[in-house]
Amino acid sequence: MDKLFAQFATATAKAAGSPVAFLVCVASVVIWALCGPYFKYSETWQLVINTGTTIVTFLMVFLIQNSQNRDGAAIQAKLDELIRASDADDQFMGIETLTDRELEILHARCARAAENSARILKKAEAERNSRKARAPAAAKAKPAVAKPRQARGRST
Repeated sequence: MDKLFAQFATATAKAAGSPVAFLVCVASVVIWALCGPYFKYSETWQLVINTGTTIVTFLMVFLIQNSQNRDGAAIQAKLDELIRASDADDQFMGIETLTDRELEILHARCARAAENSARILKKAEAERNSRKARAPAAAKAKPAVAKPRQARGRST
Protein backbone atom coordinates (compact mmCIF):
# COMPACT_ATOMS: atom_id res chain seq x y z
CA MET A 1 0.00 0.00 0.00
CA ASP A 2 2.81 2.42 0.93
CA LYS A 3 4.70 1.76 -2.31
CA LEU A 4 1.54 2.24 -4.37
CA PHE A 5 0.72 5.51 -2.61
CA ALA A 6 4.32 6.71 -3.01
CA GLN A 7 4.20 6.03 -6.74
CA PHE A 8 0.82 7.74 -7.05
CA ALA A 9 1.97 10.75 -5.02
CA THR A 10 5.16 11.10 -7.05
CA ALA A 11 3.35 10.86 -10.38
CA THR A 12 0.63 13.29 -9.27
CA ALA A 13 3.11 15.82 -7.86
CA LYS A 14 5.14 15.64 -11.06
CA ALA A 15 2.03 16.07 -13.23
CA ALA A 16 0.63 18.88 -11.06
CA GLY A 17 3.88 20.81 -11.40
CA SER A 18 3.93 20.61 -15.17
CA PRO A 19 3.17 23.45 -17.60
CA VAL A 20 0.29 21.40 -19.03
CA ALA A 21 -1.37 21.18 -15.60
CA PHE A 22 -1.04 24.95 -15.20
CA LEU A 23 -2.62 25.55 -18.59
CA VAL A 24 -5.47 23.16 -17.75
CA CYS A 25 -6.14 25.11 -14.56
CA VAL A 26 -6.04 28.44 -16.39
CA ALA A 27 -8.39 27.06 -19.06
CA SER A 28 -10.78 25.79 -16.35
CA VAL A 29 -10.95 29.21 -14.72
CA VAL A 30 -11.45 30.94 -18.08
CA ILE A 31 -14.26 28.52 -19.03
CA TRP A 32 -15.84 28.98 -15.60
CA ALA A 33 -15.66 32.77 -15.98
CA LEU A 34 -17.16 32.65 -19.48
CA CYS A 35 -20.06 30.56 -18.15
CA GLY A 36 -20.91 33.30 -15.64
CA PRO A 37 -23.38 35.18 -17.86
CA TYR A 38 -25.12 31.93 -18.85
CA PHE A 39 -25.68 31.04 -15.17
CA LYS A 40 -26.40 34.70 -14.33
CA TYR A 41 -23.46 34.74 -11.91
CA SER A 42 -25.56 32.72 -9.48
CA GLU A 43 -24.45 31.37 -6.15
CA THR A 44 -24.33 27.90 -7.68
CA TRP A 45 -21.96 29.18 -10.36
CA GLN A 46 -19.68 30.61 -7.65
CA LEU A 47 -20.01 27.46 -5.55
CA VAL A 48 -18.68 25.32 -8.42
CA ILE A 49 -15.30 27.08 -8.53
CA ASN A 50 -15.07 27.41 -4.73
CA THR A 51 -15.80 23.74 -4.15
CA GLY A 52 -13.55 22.56 -6.97
CA THR A 53 -10.54 24.59 -5.87
CA THR A 54 -11.04 23.65 -2.20
CA ILE A 55 -11.12 19.93 -2.96
CA VAL A 56 -8.10 20.06 -5.27
CA THR A 57 -6.12 22.14 -2.77
CA PHE A 58 -7.02 19.84 0.12
CA LEU A 59 -5.89 16.71 -1.73
CA MET A 60 -2.76 18.28 -3.21
CA VAL A 61 -1.50 19.35 0.20
CA PHE A 62 -1.20 15.72 1.28
CA LEU A 63 0.29 14.50 -1.98
CA ILE A 64 2.89 17.25 -2.11
CA GLN A 65 3.76 16.79 1.58
CA ASN A 66 4.28 13.08 1.01
CA SER A 67 6.61 13.79 -1.93
CA GLN A 68 8.56 16.35 0.08
CA ASN A 69 8.89 14.00 3.05
CA ARG A 70 10.34 11.27 0.84
CA ASP A 71 12.66 13.69 -0.95
CA GLY A 72 13.87 15.07 2.37
CA ALA A 73 14.50 11.58 3.77
CA ALA A 74 16.39 10.55 0.63
CA ILE A 75 18.58 13.67 0.72
CA GLN A 76 19.25 13.16 4.43
CA ALA A 77 20.29 9.54 3.83
CA LYS A 78 22.66 10.64 1.07
CA LEU A 79 24.17 13.36 3.26
CA ASP A 80 24.60 10.91 6.15
CA GLU A 81 26.43 8.51 3.82
CA LEU A 82 28.73 11.29 2.61
CA ILE A 83 29.48 12.27 6.20
CA ARG A 84 30.09 8.66 7.18
CA ALA A 85 32.44 8.05 4.25
CA SER A 86 34.43 11.28 4.69
CA ASP A 87 36.58 12.80 7.40
CA ALA A 88 33.67 15.01 8.47
CA ASP A 89 32.51 15.03 12.07
CA ASP A 90 30.08 12.12 12.61
CA GLN A 91 28.12 14.37 14.96
CA PHE A 92 26.37 15.74 11.86
CA MET A 93 24.77 12.40 11.05
CA GLY A 94 21.11 12.39 12.06
CA ILE A 95 20.95 16.06 13.07
CA GLU A 96 17.47 16.26 11.59
CA THR A 97 16.24 14.74 14.86
CA LEU A 98 17.79 17.46 17.06
CA THR A 99 15.72 20.09 18.81
CA ASP A 100 15.73 23.67 17.59
CA ARG A 101 18.00 24.69 20.48
CA GLU A 102 20.48 21.89 19.72
CA LEU A 103 20.51 22.91 16.05
CA GLU A 104 21.19 26.54 17.03
CA ILE A 105 24.16 25.44 19.16
CA LEU A 106 25.52 23.29 16.33
CA HIS A 107 25.01 26.14 13.86
CA ALA A 108 26.89 28.55 16.14
CA ARG A 109 29.76 26.04 16.40
CA CYS A 110 29.88 25.73 12.61
CA ALA A 111 29.82 29.51 12.21
CA ARG A 112 32.79 29.84 14.59
CA ALA A 113 34.68 27.13 12.68
CA ALA A 114 33.92 28.88 9.37
CA GLU A 115 35.19 32.21 10.74
CA ASN A 116 38.37 30.50 11.99
CA SER A 117 38.90 28.85 8.59
CA ALA A 118 38.38 32.20 6.85
CA ARG A 119 40.99 33.80 9.12
CA ILE A 120 43.50 31.02 8.40
CA LEU A 121 42.88 31.26 4.64
CA LYS A 122 43.26 35.05 4.71
CA LYS A 123 46.53 34.72 6.62
CA ALA A 124 47.82 32.09 4.17
CA GLU A 125 46.86 34.28 1.20
CA ALA A 126 48.66 37.26 2.73
CA GLU A 127 51.76 35.11 3.22
CA ARG A 128 51.62 33.89 -0.40
CA ASN A 129 51.24 37.47 -1.66
CA SER A 130 54.14 38.56 0.51
CA ARG A 131 56.35 35.80 -0.89
CA LYS A 132 55.35 36.66 -4.45
CA ALA A 133 56.23 40.30 -3.83
CA ARG A 134 59.66 39.34 -2.43
CA ALA A 135 60.47 36.86 -5.21
CA PRO A 136 61.14 39.41 -8.02
CA ALA A 137 63.26 41.55 -5.71
CA ALA A 138 65.25 38.50 -4.64
CA ALA A 139 65.82 37.48 -8.25
CA LYS A 140 67.25 40.92 -9.12
CA ALA A 141 69.53 40.95 -6.11
CA LYS A 142 70.87 37.45 -6.75
CA PRO A 143 74.63 37.41 -6.24
CA ALA A 144 76.81 36.38 -9.13
CA VAL A 145 77.76 32.77 -9.07
CA ALA A 146 81.38 32.41 -8.11
CA LYS A 147 83.58 30.15 -10.12
CA PRO A 148 84.50 27.06 -8.19
CA ARG A 149 88.07 26.88 -7.03
CA GLN A 150 90.22 24.30 -8.52
CA ALA A 151 91.49 22.02 -5.90
CA ARG A 152 95.19 21.97 -5.38
CA GLY A 153 96.08 18.50 -5.32
CA ARG A 154 99.24 16.51 -5.37
CA SER A 155 100.21 15.15 -8.64
CA THR A 156 101.10 11.63 -8.48
